[in-house]
Amino acid sequence: MLMRTDPFRELDRLAQQLTGVTGTWSRPSAMPMDAYREGEEYVIALDLPGVAKDAIDIDVERNMLTVKAERRPVVKTDDVQMELSERPLGVFSRQLVLADTLDTERITADYEAGVLTLRIPIAERAKPRKIAIGGKSEHKQISG
Repeated sequence: MLMRTDPFRELDRLAQQLTGVTGTWSRPSAMPMDAYREGEEYVIALDLPGVAKDAIDIDVERNMLTVKAERRPVVKTDDVQMELSERPLGVFSRQLVLADTLDTERITADYEAGVLTLRIPIAERAKPRKIAIGGKSEHKQISG
């Protein structure tokens, strides 16, 4: 139902985890996800803990789905002295090529407990259906 757009993205994600480098708008970090079919829908769940709902951007153009999010620092005043900072900040992004069998016009999105869940219905044209045979049968008699 979907294809990864960049086979080296996972290597970038691992390198970022090891080096502690955070994502930027020009080079965002990857976000972990699950993708599965549930009945007549395709479900994509993306982990975005600590990201505000208004910092998530979801776009679909033809069959390309793009999710971008930014986790901003919680500390907003100058008089705070940070003792430990391990949670990654910065920009996170994921691009997925969706199959033609998905109805990209009816994608829904929910965000709860740090998980963004996208539900994409299976397109009607992709569902199995019976084909009725029309017309009348004509039998010709052979005279001899």
